[in-house]
Amino acid sequence: MAAHTGSRRVIHAALAGNLLIALTKFGAAAYTGSSAMLSEGIHSLVDTGNGLLLLYGLRRAARPPDALHQLGHGRELYFWSFIVALMVFAVGAGVSFYEGVLHIVEPHHATNLLVNYVVLGLSLVFEGYSWRVALKEFRKTKGRLGYLDAVRQSKDPTVFSVLFEDSAALIGLAIAFAGITAAAWFDQPILDGVASLGIAAVLATTAIFLARESKALLLGEAAIPEVQQAILAIVRADEEVRTVNGMTTVHLGPNEIVVALSLEFEDDLTTTGIEASVERIERRIRATEPAVTSVFIKPKAAARRA
Repeated sequence: MAAHTGSRRVIHAALAGNLLIALTKFGAAAYTGSSAMLSEGIHSLVDTGNGLLLLYGLRRAARPPDALHQLGHGRELYFWSFIVALMVFAVGAGVSFYEGVLHIVEPHHATNLLVNYVVLGLSLVFEGYSWRVALKEFRKTKGRLGYLDAVRQSKDPTVFSVLFEDSAALIGLAIAFAGITAAAWFDQPILDGVASLGIAAVLATTAIFLARESKALLLGEAAIPEVQQAILAIVRADEEVRTVNGMTTVHLGPNEIVVALSLEFEDDLTTTGIEASVERIERRIRATEPAVTSVFIKPKAAARRA
């Protein structure tokens, strides 16, 4: 549970901000009749629901192994992250697109632009704070990698999901501001609906990206190269191991890695000696890489050439 402290902090910050923003936007949309503001309210409401789903996923993933799930429930977090991506696409982008088309077909002027601008300003403050918290947490783990490369290598979807959702929200706020302003400036209320379509496009793009990354994690990704090299170094350093025939790693959760090794031991090693070597290797791997929760070692002689 402690390993997810940062993730929970990011989600809680996003939840508090999104709930306040959603209520404010819906109130402004009802008062002014702005389509873009209504789309933004739906966006924030979806983000609030997504935060709850991620917290639920964290809680479910933390359950201990049982008879049916002997390696634990870590992948449930990846499942709920995938559901979050579907929610962003189906509800966020879908409803925003519908609202935009409806406003283009039957355009009407928004009233009291000052209210919209105040709400957008407050939303910028709340979303900016949530985005900053997520970005700060993400930077702790990305190291020297670029942001996209870090997301592709990340095994914790909670942080990058919130980061990308908040980034999409900030872009959506800019689009809503442009749409509301352009509709009033050019006396073309249809532009308010066009802004809703722009927000839908941003949400759809974000959802597709998140779904792609969550699917890869759900199917099972290997540990990052640095972790694999560290494990191999430990195994090869053991005095009783002659050859590493192969190694497979897979993430069951952000901090749950299963390792399977095929090793050739020294020919004169007894069964007791092999058992001692296996125990020693497992102990050293767990001490060096705490995320490794299960290690399976199969003694096997390497194939000899005739």
